[in-house]
Amino acid sequence: MFEKLTGKVQDALRFVAGKSTISEKNIEDAVDAIKMALLEADVNLRVVRRFVNSTIEEAKGEKVLRAVQPGQQFIKIVHDKLVAYLGGADEGEMALHLRPPDTISVILMLGLQGSGKTTSSAKLALRLKKEGRKPLLAACDLVRPAAVEQLSVLGESIGVPVYKIEGEKNSVNVFTGALNYAKKNLIDTIIVDTTGRLQIDEPMMAELERLKSAAKPDELLLVADSMTGQSAVDIAKTFDEKIGLSGVILTKFDSDTRGGAALSLKTVTGKPLKFVGVGEKPEDFEPFHPERAAGRILGMGDVVSLVEKAQEVIDQEEALELQQKMMKETLTLEDWLGQIRAVKKMGSLQKMIDMIPGMQGQVSEEDINKEDLKHQEAILSSMTKKERANYLIIGPTRRARIARGSGTSVAEVARLLKRFEKMRGMMKKMAKGAKGGRMPAGFGGMPGL
Repeated sequence: MFEKLTGKVQDALRFVAGKSTISEKNIEDAVDAIKMALLEADVNLRVVRRFVNSTIEEAKGEKVLRAVQPGQQFIKIVHDKLVAYLGGADEGEMALHLRPPDTISVILMLGLQGSGKTTSSAKLALRLKKEGRKPLLAACDLVRPAAVEQLSVLGESIGVPVYKIEGEKNSVNVFTGALNYAKKNLIDTIIVDTTGRLQIDEPMMAELERLKSAAKPDELLLVADSMTGQSAVDIAKTFDEKIGLSGVILTKFDSDTRGGAALSLKTVTGKPLKFVGVGEKPEDFEPFHPERAAGRILGMGDVVSLVEKAQEVIDQEEALELQQKMMKETLTLEDWLGQIRAVKKMGSLQKMIDMIPGMQGQVSEEDINKEDLKHQEAILSSMTKKERANYLIIGPTRRARIARGSGTSVAEVARLLKRFEKMRGMMKKMAKGAKGGRMPAGFGGMPGL
């Protein structure tokens, strides 16, 4: 995400980065390059003008021109402006405002057909379920063919109940039934997948108004496709004027290399971007953090998100145990197999690498040998537990058997064992260098890289 914008903005910052003194001309050149980058990213023209004018006004002050490190001071101004335009530093505004679990909260999911509304409803349900809430999906999109069936399949895959009424034509009746079901089954959150159309029209808005009146929702979230750029912003503006929104969800965010919609939404609509869809899996759904997004645009990475992803799949006690093994050089192939599987759960290696400061855009999808990671897992899985516990017993005969079982060659098995032996020594040094601090397991010796 933001790849094109990041590259252009980083090029622009070279006018001032690292300089001990900068002039107004340096600032103007840098801001002009940033302006072109924002326009190419399909950022709203009014937003670009405001961004440029406020940046120049602040950057030409004595705070920058007379600063000890003027280049860094200018970059900080750009960073703070990006944070403000992406939604501001108030993370509370981006959070969902739901009622306590002893009452029922209602979330209306709004959007046009094709925006990913039904899928996002299920993704949000899974996220709330992981946070300890008891969600219910209400199938109130009675217009799009197969919408109810799609929601039912998604609900079953994530273990969240779906309320539907076969043959019903009135979405208000479905919601009323879902509310009664929620009361009887101790549900605390109803996520309503509402009707959509290929474009905004009066019948759709009238139905949404009726549903809103009946549901009295705590959140009205518009689901929009980030790839459509300013069209997504225009749709959000119209929905807000007609129905009223509390926030926006942008889908296909991982595929959006420009970022124009994200940078324009808050300024144009006044509504925060609350969540982004970053893949096809139900887990590929994240809260939006303006501070972290600004860091990515400026090439500063996003270590916080990377660590959070690791914490989701790595048990803290297991991580501490692994660190102790590294320090004592007792790491086994069983541990390595566990690390490979943990990394796979975290998602795309490309996305993880882009979160590391200075690495965004430095490693391409082609540079990551995914097949190598699969081969490693196959080889390790073909070993016995005894072999994974003590790799020194794996002689020529065992290597041949492991190669046959994993569909690889004896040379590949031998190469994995050599790599593991080298990694054990390296991990021991790194763990000792941490001086007793917690080392995030799964990163120091990330398999396959």
